[in-house]
Amino acid sequence: MSLEARVGAAFDALFPDGPPASLGIAISGGGDSTALLLLARAWAPDCALKAATVDHQLRDGSAAEAARAGKLCEDLGIAHEVLEWGGWAGEGNLQDAARAARRALLADWAEREGLRHVALGHTLDDQAETVLMRLARGSGVDGLAAMRRAVAGQGIIWVRPLLDATREELRAWLEARGMDWIDDPSNEDPRFDRVKARKMTAQLSALGLTPERLVRTAGQMALARDALEEMARRAVAQHVKVDRGDVLLAHDLADEPEESRLRITADALGWVASAPYRPRYDSLRAVLHTLERARQTTLHGCLLTREKTHTRIAREYAAVTHAAGLPSAPWDGRWKLDGPRPAAGSHIAALGEIGLAECPDAKASGLPRNSLMASPALWNGERLLAAPLAGKPAGYTARLLLLHQHLVSATLSH
Repeated sequence: MSLEARVGAAFDALFPDGPPASLGIAISGGGDSTALLLLARAWAPDCALKAATVDHQLRDGSAAEAARAGKLCEDLGIAHEVLEWGGWAGEGNLQDAARAARRALLADWAEREGLRHVALGHTLDDQAETVLMRLARGSGVDGLAAMRRAVAGQGIIWVRPLLDATREELRAWLEARGMDWIDDPSNEDPRFDRVKARKMTAQLSALGLTPERLVRTAGQMALARDALEEMARRAVAQHVKVDRGDVLLAHDLADEPEESRLRITADALGWVASAPYRPRYDSLRAVLHTLERARQTTLHGCLLTREKTHTRIAREYAAVTHAAGLPSAPWDGRWKLDGPRPAAGSHIAALGEIGLAECPDAKASGLPRNSLMASPALWNGERLLAAPLAGKPAGYTARLLLLHQHLVSATLSH
């Protein structure tokens, strides 16, 4: 079967009801995303494609590369936008920070453009490299499982139609059509783990551990993951509730197998934090052990509080102290304020202690003080306009964006 036919079949499986009216494409200008753009166009010539390039502004030439990707889109009659990252603060893992920023920028762009789906150019080689990297980190079943072809998160659905295609065949397909692409120099930088894994796959292939076999193993791990998730879903239905953005884990969840307890807690933390990645296994076990002897602790940008019949997982105020956004945009990756058009210059930010003091009816909400402080509020400068969860709606409601990839939301949002 030709590459076009295989990728077309992958698109068909992702969209069984036919091509959507519009589809977002994340294009870097590299071979994978360039092929993705052209293959998507071939699959659905009548679909309104919209493309975006994230310029991380981490090296000279990145703006020119983004402009080149834009020129390709212009030649094809496809709307294109460059999304600029404000830059790395120099702390933590650069590639993790860039990946998180890229997803956030693309999600905001998709929201503005009214896109429900954004396609990513991950390939079979990316699958294999990810398995190696996670194996090196001591990951369990979930970490070693194959990438999902479609995953909901940050208010949209991310799709990966190229997971059965190799980097080599995508480039050969482009060359056969006289198309060129831009090679990102960072893809050869040995400081990065993914580059190390990429070079390692060549050596492992000589031993018979080819990318295809790594991906086959990942597929088998995905079957195990799905079975474990089904067990966890059944436990969620019995032991877990959502309380206006907080997750309540009943104490009798302790009667479930440890794997289910850890999985559910990790997913609850990820959902509350709107984080694309789970906390590390060791950190998760440590925090659960802490809660056996302490009433409160924090992990993953969340506050865990042991209450009478359950453990409440809420957003940690310290994690959203500086988070601010436009009134029309999602806030903290999971909240949307609906209501009248606010005054110019208004923004959404956490309610905080100062805002809470201006909400005399906050106690009637039944939410703990810490949960209310981390809840979304509408501000104009330093003046509080509305705090829907704290008894000061002023015509606004706070709506959870429930399209997330995490188990708890997937189970409880219906």
